[in-house]
Amino acid sequence: MSGKTFHAPFLHVNPGFEFYSVWEREKNLAAALYPSVRVCRTLEELLADPAVELVIVNTPNYTHYEYAKKALEAGKHVIVEKPFTITEQEGLDLIAVAAAKGKKLSSYQSRRFDSDYRTVKRVVDSGVLGKIVEAEIHYDRFTPALSPKVHKETPGPGRGLLYDLGSHLIDQALQLFGDPQAVFADLFIIRDHSQVDDYMEVLLYYPGLRVRLKSSYLVREPLPAYSVFGHKGTFLKTRADVQEKHLLAGEMPGGPLWGVEPESEQGLLHTEIDGKVVREHVPTERGNAMDYFDGIYKAIRENAPLPVTAEQGVRIIRVIEKAYESRAAKQIVPFR
Repeated sequence: MSGKTFHAPFLHVNPGFEFYSVWEREKNLAAALYPSVRVCRTLEELLADPAVELVIVNTPNYTHYEYAKKALEAGKHVIVEKPFTITEQEGLDLIAVAAAKGKKLSSYQSRRFDSDYRTVKRVVDSGVLGKIVEAEIHYDRFTPALSPKVHKETPGPGRGLLYDLGSHLIDQALQLFGDPQAVFADLFIIRDHSQVDDYMEVLLYYPGLRVRLKSSYLVREPLPAYSVFGHKGTFLKTRADVQEKHLLAGEMPGGPLWGVEPESEQGLLHTEIDGKVVREHVPTERGNAMDYFDGIYKAIRENAPLPVTAEQGVRIIRVIEKAYESRAAKQIVPFR
């Protein structure tokens, strides 16, 4: 699903890439959609092809490290889906291999390129809220039934909500506010028959600032996805990026309306500007994950900075590991 929905369409329409080969063990789904694609039955077959320059690893979480390392050792540039790895040490090891091989290594954090997050970042960076003292970021769903993806519902390394949706929330918090000083986490199971964590609340501690990250599979009526509070005012924003909906419907990215939210989803800004109280809805930024792939192309061909670095992917995993450490100890734990 990840390859079909979140990667292949962008590679297909981007002139900088040729969507060339897929590792598909049994079926031929990729070739049905993209007749020119080469289907490989083993990873080794794909990696042995000298025509392959860039490999995207979007397999189950617990395989990311193994497959990414093999691709790097085969002399390929690599993109790894979120979560980057299961442990911080695995991520650091991949960074070392990429450096030794002289290859680009990136973590795919697609939600950085969503319209809602981009709007929140614009407002936060503008300083219009004054000194920010509290922020809450939600990624909630209402999915009481267990996922048909067995690997997501089976207990083991890299499973659970914190690694899944939590990776997005942590990345956005780190991009907005930097590394925290400490972490506290509450993780547990709320759905009937679930065997993996499906509720999370992670509190990140900063000097003079608290950032709360929350996600649950049993939220039928969601709260604002972003609530940011400062000395001057408040900004509230829904999670309303439209890209995933269109990709799931089989649409290809592009066109003037791609990533454009409905006006009804504009965020609410209530603050004070030049001594005057302002309460108004603000225009939403356009979302476009193609910016990530354009960035990858420029990084490989022009040696430009990566749109998301492997080091940033590792910081996310460090927060996740600290969250589990906090849950086990039932206390706040230092981040460093």
